[in-house]
Amino acid sequence: MNIFVTILIFLLLPFQYYFIGFLNAPKSAAPDQNKIEGVSDAKNSGNSAPEKSFKGSLTGEKKQNEGFGGSGYIPQRGKNYYNTKVFADSSVVLDVDSGTILHYDNGRNRTPIASLTKIMTAIIVMERVKNLDEQVTISEEAILAEGTKVGCPRSGYCVDERLHEGEKVTVKDLLMAMLLNSANDAAIALGNHIAGSQKEFARLMNEKAEELNLGDSKFCNPSGLDEDDCYSSAYDIARVTAYSMKYDLIWSIMKMSEIEIGSCDGKYSHRLKNTDLLIGQIPNCLGGKTGFTYNAGKSLLLAAADPATGKHKIVAVILNDNNRWEDMAKLINWTFENYEWK
Repeated sequence: MNIFVTILIFLLLPFQYYFIGFLNAPKSAAPDQNKIEGVSDAKNSGNSAPEKSFKGSLTGEKKQNEGFGGSGYIPQRGKNYYNTKVFADSSVVLDVDSGTILHYDNGRNRTPIASLTKIMTAIIVMERVKNLDEQVTISEEAILAEGTKVGCPRSGYCVDERLHEGEKVTVKDLLMAMLLNSANDAAIALGNHIAGSQKEFARLMNEKAEELNLGDSKFCNPSGLDEDDCYSSAYDIARVTAYSMKYDLIWSIMKMSEIEIGSCDGKYSHRLKNTDLLIGQIPNCLGGKTGFTYNAGKSLLLAAADPATGKHKIVAVILNDNNRWEDMAKLINWTFENYEWK
């Protein structure tokens, strides 16, 4: 009898190990089709989800170290949520802390973005220049810039003193001219000062775009003036804008309505006015940047916080929209009416 039991156990032993291994085997999870890699669940997003994914997170591997994701609050659709539509060719609203897409309409369409480019230029300036009081010599190349320039709020329409060839201006003052006045001459001067040429500066911009895992951006110059095969998307620019919030100076500048700068020797002064007409018009507006070229159309980015609490920063980007002022105000109001942070 004992011999029979021993033989039976020996025969059944492989099946026992197979059964135990089956019970302990890890169960594979089905992929979540509602997620863009690195971005919060699209079921929290406004309108439709993006049509294709990108690799990487909101700010790459340094997300936690760069001040994102730290609030612990996630935006959720309110009970009375409704969709909205604006006239822009593409538009995105992004929650800064979580990276959640709150509104999305053709947000990864690659298109010229004009002076919205300058938000990336400002980031490179902040990361490459240790002393913002460094003096920059204004070159002929900068003076001959097309479009908006210091003293000229529109191409061919000048109301104040322009920059002069050979004039010396600090990096900080040129940064203000570039962001407030959307001055192309200031952007070119900064690019050449930092990198030696506009093309070399564009290389730095594209390196940063790769670091931030931007899937739909190719920068060609620091100003955003039209060149062939230069583009970005509403989604990429929203992410760049969110990243830029680690630099308080950028956003303190973009909230100003106007300021006066001058040459380092005091010989010249230049009055700068913010090109964003919504500054001071939207509650808890944190700042914004305008953009226009014939290829890009009229565009706008704007950041705001919840008017009720002063918290929960969002970034909205609209590209190629002749109704950009009204549409941006509508989009900001819609966001805070339709989302709750929990």
